[in-house]
Amino acid sequence: MSVLDNWQEWKRFLGNKMDNAEHRGMPGGAIEKLAYEIGDYLYANVDPKNEQERVLADLWSVASESEQKAIASCMMKLVQK
Repeated sequence: MSVLDNWQEWKRFLGNKMDNAEHRGMPGGAIEKLAYEIGDYLYANVDPKNEQERVLADLWSVASESEQKAIASCMMKLVQK
């Protein structure tokens, strides 16, 4: 089973990766840029596996770049521990 199959697992996975990046000293701006790039990659290359991912994909599809960056930032806040 992929972490993308379950919303809670996906959030936990992202949170762990974000914590690792922070603990290794990655600047916040770099983490935000990476979150945006991951969101863009997922939208372009991965079919949503659950309702929550479908909503994110739908929002991403109609958002401007600045709005997409805001979505990525909100996802970062959602998974922070």
